[in-house]
Amino acid sequence: MLFNSADFIVFFIIVLLLYYILPHRVRWVMLLGASLIFYMAWEPSLVVLILFSSFSNYALSLAIYGKKDKLIRKRLLIISMIINFGLLFIFKYLVFINNSLMWVFNFANLHYPINEFDIILPMGISFYTFQAAAYTIDVYRGDIKPQKNYLKFTLFITFFPQLVAGPIERAKNLMGRIFKYHPFKWDNIVLGAKIMLIGYFKKVVIADRVCTVVNTVFENPTNFGGFSFIVGAILFSIQIFCDFSGYSDIAIGCARMFGIELMTNFDRPYFSRSIREFWRRWHISLSTWFKDYLYIPLGGSRVSEGRWIFNIMTTFTVSGLWHGANMTFIIWGALHGIYQVIGKFKRKFIPEFGGFIFKVAGIVVTYGLVVFAWIFFRANTVGDAFYIVSHLTSDLFRITDKAYVYETVLSWGLGLFPLAIVILAIIILFIMELVSYKESIVKILDKKPFIVRFAFYALLAIFLIGAGRYDNGSAFIYFQF
Repeated sequence: MLFNSADFIVFFIIVLLLYYILPHRVRWVMLLGASLIFYMAWEPSLVVLILFSSFSNYALSLAIYGKKDKLIRKRLLIISMIINFGLLFIFKYLVFINNSLMWVFNFANLHYPINEFDIILPMGISFYTFQAAAYTIDVYRGDIKPQKNYLKFTLFITFFPQLVAGPIERAKNLMGRIFKYHPFKWDNIVLGAKIMLIGYFKKVVIADRVCTVVNTVFENPTNFGGFSFIVGAILFSIQIFCDFSGYSDIAIGCARMFGIELMTNFDRPYFSRSIREFWRRWHISLSTWFKDYLYIPLGGSRVSEGRWIFNIMTTFTVSGLWHGANMTFIIWGALHGIYQVIGKFKRKFIPEFGGFIFKVAGIVVTYGLVVFAWIFFRANTVGDAFYIVSHLTSDLFRITDKAYVYETVLSWGLGLFPLAIVILAIIILFIMELVSYKESIVKILDKKPFIVRFAFYALLAIFLIGAGRYDNGSAFIYFQF
């Protein structure tokens, strides 16, 4: 059940009405049932997997909390992590490992005994696995007490607004908020609707339109030159931001209508002045997860310079692998690790310069590095990625040829008028991001006169109605992770 589908809108309205009609003591039961229905709408049988994952973390966290012996506690934690990441390995990486071994054996002219096979990737498995694993680790560390009610714990894992693509919430933030009494407040309904409207604008107006150009270019790289590759990479950077932050906005807006506050997942990442800052602003819930549960346990930055390089490269390479079982994602993650290493040495030997010009230059350089890495993230194969990179300047000498540019633009498959509409929508998004450097655009608009607020949200609604893409609902990019 996709957020950008009529089925979800009807489902959400029904759940919201039931939530405020029912007594407080049974609201969480209804939310649990709704969350399981939401997940089963995609593939009913795989609900067994998420229930097993929930139960194993629930039971083992209780066992960890009840034991005094440090060795036993550690062994129970290891068992929990084996179950969590073992399931993730089987469903997400086993096919990749098998295919890789098959390629190696074939390359060496050796017989490989296992035939090629495929496994359905459960939607959201990376997200709910990380959320469950963080919970058990936090219990082990003594940061939180375990939830004694299995069904309540299951709701924490399966809460439908953030189930399949985050934000990856921590128990100490979300657990209490879900079960707290939330009286009906019109302000929460209005605020949630505003946030959702912005999310839908990003998703169905921008992301689902520019994907036509992105898919055309990246699916057929040998048919295009550098001009198309540069535009395609820039548009993909916009697509993935609008797609993923749009999902987060819709999730946050949905939860807010119940009176539940989810964490911010994006904070104007493309206005970052360094890669280090970019990762404080992009997919914040995942970045902080890797920081707290991988980078710092490895030693963080309080180690020798060589060990720090190992820690940062390991963290970002694993982050790339988290996104998918493909060498393109691993290279993407490793690139960001290399960026971090170079950035540290730059800060060590070259002082930071203030002033508007240097700030803008930092933003431009950082964005360029991010877009370059996105090429590897989006390319179907490593070969395609290197082909694109090696041909980035192949036809730039022809961009002054109006006829060539016109024919190239038409070959992208979107059409001139839809492209103009998308560019206008991107300009609106850019202005929204630009002015919201201190607080969210919603909070800024709340301080403006009614006519200004009405005009802004009416403009977004007009774009949704007139330029939104609604062909049976386009899946969110991060659903595949």
